Amino acid sequence: MEAHGLERDVKKKVCILYTGGTIGMKPTPQGYAPEAGYLGRVMASMPDFSSPEMPKYVICEYAPLLDSSNMGPKNWLAIARDIAEKYHEFDGFIVIHGTDTMAYTASALPFMLEGLAKPVVLTGSQIPLCKVRSDGRDNLVTALMVIAQTPVSEVCLCFGNRLLRGCRSTKVDAAGFQAFDSPNYPDLGHIGVTIRPHPELLLPPRPANGLTVHPLSEARVGALRLFPGISAELVANVLRSPLQGLVLETYGMGNGPSDDAELMDVLAEASKRGVVIVNCTQCLRGTVDQGGYQAGSALARAGVVSGVDMTAEAALTKMIYLFSLDLPPEDIRQTMTRNLRGELTENNAGH
Repeated sequence: MEAHGLERDVKKKVCILYTGGTIGMKPTPQGYAPEAGYLGRVMASMPDFSSPEMPKYVICEYAPLLDSSNMGPKNWLAIARDIAEKYHEFDGFIVIHGTDTMAYTASALPFMLEGLAKPVVLTGSQIPLCKVRSDGRDNLVTALMVIAQTPVSEVCLCFGNRLLRGCRSTKVDAAGFQAFDSPNYPDLGHIGVTIRPHPELLLPPRPANGLTVHPLSEARVGALRLFPGISAELVANVLRSPLQGLVLETYGMGNGPSDDAELMDVLAEASKRGVVIVNCTQCLRGTVDQGGYQAGSALARAGVVSGVDMTAEAALTKMIYLFSLDLPPEDIRQTMTRNLRGELTENNAGH
């Protein structure tokens, strides 16, 4: 990873971890493509990033630059370790990332970065920064200003003039500038004429005593979306060893085909042999209530635990994190329903 950048005589100092994505791509005869050093040159050519209002910034560029579709737990760990290595040098961190899996990285980092007391802001763009209509300029300027002006001490996602909790975010638009939403938690601040945080919605400030990075193990977890007519055989094949955990995306308030006794038996058998199955709704908004309908309580009797109002991204990354702590399955089941990093609403956890 190479470091290069501009430093200005302002108060805050920001480390920009540039992992790849559309924002730093360059036009080529074959279409847009990443090029080492190009993002830094484009930013240096734009007066906005050298304004006196801007914090100092240093760009740390990853090699190779990655499309976010190719990123996974080993890349999340590299980002977390780089933040820890530079933690005492900088007042905050921006992670520039492709949009396709940004919500997964934004969900994983809060679990990996225990004791975080500084802002970590993920951003990117739908159009490269070098283009006239790029949304990257506003996204990156706003992310820098969030770190310069607001008392955020958690992982967030800044995109399309919205500031979202990282582990509450999900991508909702493949091409629009408002690409991300936080369906079950309010925005962490108002981004308009001014940037105004909502302190009551932020995680409480922590003392800057130090940061612990939790590496993620090679946990064998997966996700499965229920659909009408899904067969017990298909689900049984998904749940076969060596699978350790499954995010089961169900209907409505956490319902499944309760009349399918064979399917319920498959889920119960997997739960008994230690597979952790977590129930998340397919709906964009709302919470799982496994006691509300017979179709949900049947899943509970089969050993499926509620994912409350977590996004599927948060549930999956939280499960990987908990398996990485070498906890027994029953402890993981109980902890999945508890709020650890602001990823679920505590007063819904009993459902």
